[in-house]
Amino acid sequence: QARAEVQRMRSDVDAIMIGAGAARVDDPELLARVEPQPAKRALRVVLDSKLSLAPRGRLIASLDQAPLLVIGVQGDGGALEKAGARTAKVVAKDGAVDVCAALALLGSQGITRVLVEGGGKLAASLIAGGLVDRLEWFRAPIVLGAEGRPSVGALALARLSAAPTFRRVAVRELGPDLWESYERT
Repeated sequence: QARAEVQRMRSDVDAIMIGAGAARVDDPELLARVEPQPAKRALRVVLDSKLSLAPRGRLIASLDQAPLLVIGVQGDGGALEKAGARTAKVVAKDGAVDVCAALALLGSQGITRVLVEGGGKLAASLIAGGLVDRLEWFRAPIVLGAEGRPSVGALALARLSAAPTFRRVAVRELGPDLWESYERT
């Protein structure tokens, strides 16, 4: 049930964004699997500072179903473009893609609703930058421990009171899973 809800969310946005690490490790398609299919598929966006994402895998194999934009700060990107993906460059911040610049680029293309699915470093950059309006948190009744990956990376907080805060606005049970929704305070 939780996976079905994520599919519905994917069908309701202009773009689905992930970081390069999540793209490499998870090899996702980032397609909405809903019926009926939305009239317009969400743009799939990967933030990859060196435009070094390999031009293969499920994101590339599914280009006939939805477009892919890889945003970086350096590198050629020619292999990605030859495979059918679009690439763009923005300014860097601390050696990585400046998430504000990436969102401004998307906004200039009329993209205003972005679902960010991971990874932890990207989530931390967006949260630290005050760029997250809403958190949708799905939890399964399993414990991964250190073998799991963090959903939010380091925020470099000098003190606890500097932590970004959110207000829980909904809690729903989806079978064995829990879905919590939060809005920025």
